[in-house]
Amino acid sequence: MNERNGGTSEDGPREARHGGKTQEPDSGTGAGTGRHDGRGETEEERADRRWQELLQEIRVAQTGVQILLGFLLTVVFTPLFHDLGQTDKTIYLVTVVLGSLATGALIGPVSFHRIVSGRRVKSQAVVWASRLTFTGILLLLATLTAALFLILRVATHDPYVPWLVSGVLAWYLICWFALPLWVRTHYAD
Repeated sequence: MNERNGGTSEDGPREARHGGKTQEPDSGTGAGTGRHDGRGETEEERADRRWQELLQEIRVAQTGVQILLGFLLTVVFTPLFHDLGQTDKTIYLVTVVLGSLATGALIGPVSFHRIVSGRRVKSQAVVWASRLTFTGILLLLATLTAALFLILRVATHDPYVPWLVSGVLAWYLICWFALPLWVRTHYAD
């Protein structure tokens, strides 16, 4: 049967729209409507919401890593690049590889979704896409740190560059990991 006739669709139980929210017809008991979590969502609704949230997060990180990688890729074609010492060239190469890996990890969830779309594995796709995104964030952290180290090293040649880069890295770690983990442990149910 189709949804109009009171049956179920191929995607799950019949849903009714109320005030812009999708609700199960018998949301009081949840009987026969699929499992619900604390928000009153079915597993499919939760996977859809988590996927949308993940896409928003990826958009922010992707923009940053793509701009950074684009900049890095052009450096090799500048006259100054050929005057760099071997150590600086090695740091540059490591930075470009890290940026490329970060780009791959952050674009990966889009390809992943495209390949598994319609196969009823969205919950698993969200988990794997989330892992790819986290890996991409770690690689972006390494890319930013290496790029900052290279730029400050070439620009100043001062011995305090590693200390300055370490301070910026500590700031990234606080903003990206320590603060969210602290909030998670102090305020999460």
